[in-house]
Amino acid sequence: MPDFLSRFGEMQADGSYGFSNVRKGLIVGLLSIGTLIGALIAAPIADRIGRRMSVCLWTIVVSVGFVIQVAAVSSWVQVMIGRLVAGWGVGALSLLVPMYQAETAPPWIRGALVCTYQLFITLGIFLAACFNYGTYEHQRYSSASWRIVIGLGWIWTAMLGGGILAFSETPRFDYRRGRVEEAKKTLMRVYGAPENHYAVHMQLEEIESKLRAESQVPQGGLGSVVDMFRGPRMTYRIALGMLLQMFQQLTGANYFFYYGTTIFESVQINPFVTQMILNGINFGVTFIGLYLVEHYGRRVSLISGSVWMFICFMIFASVGHFLLDLETPSNTPTAGVVLIVFACLFILGYATTWGPMVWTLIAEIYPSRYRAKAMALATASNWTWNFLIAFFTPFITTAIDFRYGYVFAACNLVAGALVYFFVIEGQGRTLEEIDTMYLEHVPPRTSSRWTPPPPEEIAQYFTCKKNMGCKSSLVRTEGLSSEGSCTPSARPDSSPWS
Repeated sequence: MPDFLSRFGEMQADGSYGFSNVRKGLIVGLLSIGTLIGALIAAPIADRIGRRMSVCLWTIVVSVGFVIQVAAVSSWVQVMIGRLVAGWGVGALSLLVPMYQAETAPPWIRGALVCTYQLFITLGIFLAACFNYGTYEHQRYSSASWRIVIGLGWIWTAMLGGGILAFSETPRFDYRRGRVEEAKKTLMRVYGAPENHYAVHMQLEEIESKLRAESQVPQGGLGSVVDMFRGPRMTYRIALGMLLQMFQQLTGANYFFYYGTTIFESVQINPFVTQMILNGINFGVTFIGLYLVEHYGRRVSLISGSVWMFICFMIFASVGHFLLDLETPSNTPTAGVVLIVFACLFILGYATTWGPMVWTLIAEIYPSRYRAKAMALATASNWTWNFLIAFFTPFITTAIDFRYGYVFAACNLVAGALVYFFVIEGQGRTLEEIDTMYLEHVPPRTSSRWTPPPPEEIAQYFTCKKNMGCKSSLVRTEGLSSEGSCTPSARPDSSPWS
């Protein structure tokens, strides 16, 4: 935008305005730094005041960030600070919204519901591209060209911050705070069932059994991060969540948006139209992911997505490096068309698998007691790698051009292997069942066939482990053996859960 450049840019030798790499990096990068900080700060606040009120609080922070940016006249530092403040709120909401969805949704639609978080992110990016194009065409030399785009963000923050107040707190947070009746009423509304319905009764039993089981594990006065790492298999799950979020960024989705202008120039398409096309595809195909996550599961979808994106990157990087004229892309229109096709095919694979489904995974692999803090670390990993890729990509692509794509291709293969060997299938299972699967070391490759135990046996098992130091696995049983160990009473039909 010419007005934005003239206000906050630097005079160049030819009399035009532009941004130095340092200034550009600070303005762009401070948002990512802010999101990282916001995600970490939001966790203890959410555990103290609840998920619902936390969402409302952080939308106010985002709005303050918008005010600071829109009020800027000529100080690029003010814009930078405004993006930092807005980043605090965006980072916090990127933790809180998926967590609220996961803790409230019924198990049979939880995956699709959490995936809608990514769906509306893609909608927002697409609308931003459209607004950018509109203000560029009609308000090009006015401050309205950028102030309108930023100011429109108030609409969405108001909708989220005000709309969340019309909903109840998550049933799991209410139950942990002793508000059992409120939790039951929320479950009745979510399940669309009466008070005495079997599904409501069983869900409350599972929450209660997990709460009793977790209470057997000592907790420090601060509920510290150290205590969380000492929790049952929490170090493993925290590392898994952080790796999944890291690989979501290392799939290379942002690489295509970075190179989008270059490849579309080869067929003479306006850069603003380029962004609308790519982001429109990104938004449209995310709907497919809502279907895949509940009909084919997390594991199959993510592994297939990794292979798909690996193939797209290998072709994209090879054509870009060997066939495209980097100096004058319009001289090689055929190569440009091939790049456009595989850019769109890559987005199809990303937006239907790794884009939305990673948020589902990190929202369901942690127990209620540690969910906010553990999700905060995983989300911080996402924003950290988002910043690193955005910051270093210009330097890397200058050195190795499209061969950068081979790096992302390799990352996609490693990401697929990570899912295959370490991620448990959570399709159709409650959050409490998924927690039990991790505690029981259920093999990921056979996790879809695992049979859950009755809720009361979970609490019984953990009580036994605390009192007797038992290290055996949970097994299907009606009671402890007469010797007082954690092994099942001998009977013909007892069989292991895992």
